Amino acid sequence: MDVQDYFEFIDETSIRIKGHRIHIDEVLEERLQGKEPEEILCCFPRLPLEKIYATLLYYEANKTEVEAYLARVREEKRKSEKKWQRTQGRRFYSLKSENTSEKSRQNRLLRESSTRFGMNLHETTIPHLP
Repeated sequence: MDVQDYFEFIDETSIRIKGHRIHIDEVLEERLQGKEPEEILCCFPRLPLEKIYATLLYYEANKTEVEAYLARVREEKRKSEKKWQRTQGRRFYSLKSENTSEKSRQNRLLRESSTRFGMNLHETTIPHLP
């Protein structure tokens, strides 16, 4: 098996299966969770079974190096998630809070206007506001 036929070695945290946007760590994580190759195929239906087996064979033949690669990828993902939480996480929760405040304001205005027009809100169905 010539690994160049099956894999694109992009950098130390990126080995992609040739012809696909799937990285070997994605396939290997499924295998390490106990899935058989045919089950992995269900996770990646456009990936030929031959390439799944090639990935597993590459792992078995180069276990030490691939384990180090997986550790680097996991660390990179952990750092990316932490960075996202520091930057976008605050923004996401801020937007969620603003959205909740807007819903509360809309519901309050609806109650006030219904009171003004003599409507009983307990008998009226209020549409869900997005």
